[in-house]
Amino acid sequence: MELVYTPTRADVTDAVRVQMRHGWYRWLMRVVRTVAVLAALVMVLELFGPGDPKPAGAVRMAGLVLLLVVLGPLARWVTVRQMYALIGRQGEFRARVDEDGVRWTTRDSEVVHRWQLLSRYTETPTQFVLLSGDKGGVGVAALPKRGLTDPAEVDRLRQVLERNTTRL
Repeated sequence: MELVYTPTRADVTDAVRVQMRHGWYRWLMRVVRTVAVLAALVMVLELFGPGDPKPAGAVRMAGLVLLLVVLGPLARWVTVRQMYALIGRQGEFRARVDEDGVRWTTRDSEVVHRWQLLSRYTETPTQFVLLSGDKGGVGVAALPKRGLTDPAEVDRLRQVLERNTTRL
């Protein structure tokens, strides 16, 4: 079956959101949250702990907490921006999906991914997001449902994915 579509920023944002939920980003965010909580505790101790208050140390810890709170959304935004800069300028995509994998063809490139590389998938309301099987979920690709010519093909595509990949 073939999908024909022009990727949008919303497609990329949705795919990155899925990738970050199932890949390296969730572990990074656990570390960031833990460090932010510890920095907040140190800030409280600097102000209200034993001895004289240390406002300079508290300000440094408050700055660290603020930085960490901003880093999470910033990492997602930067990732979407970089991916869309590469994908968006390629124009129309044609994705051919079969039992072997997916072949994407654009004005500038042709890429083939076998199911062994993109071995996991999840479905969002607007697309199927394919992920690599590695622990970090580094590889990501999307198949927007609007690229199909017939709404019944969504079920056929889902069946191909079910046979060849693991649903998350």
